[in-house]
Amino acid sequence: MENIILTVHMIIALVLIGVVLMQRSEGGGLGMGGGGAMSGRSAATALQKLTWILAAGFLATSLSLTIIASRNASGDSVIERIGSDTADTTTPTTPALTGDLTPGGLSDGPATPPAAVPVPEPAPTT
Repeated sequence: MENIILTVHMIIALVLIGVVLMQRSEGGGLGMGGGGAMSGRSAATALQKLTWILAAGFLATSLSLTIIASRNASGDSVIERIGSDTADTTTPTTPALTGDLTPGGLSDGPATPPAAVPVPEPAPTT
């Protein structure tokens, strides 16, 4: 159910972006663009009505996704999860590797240290 609502939410968001970009700039917000007589109330166009419908659908899907996410969430907070992870330090977090590391993977033999490679001395600077 969550995936269906999320898909509808994404479709509504993309269509809402397109509808808003298709609308004519009326100006007035910052005093730029548009022009013409500023009346108290203008007739709503089909794009404006569609924008309101899509905005309501976007709000409804957002709220429903939030409700679904809160029901699926565990009861503890993030801080409690972090506190419980750091409290248990007796358990090793990485498994121990046994055997030699070879180019083909792990071998069945005992682990041996790598051979010592001589490191050349740096040349003196004059």
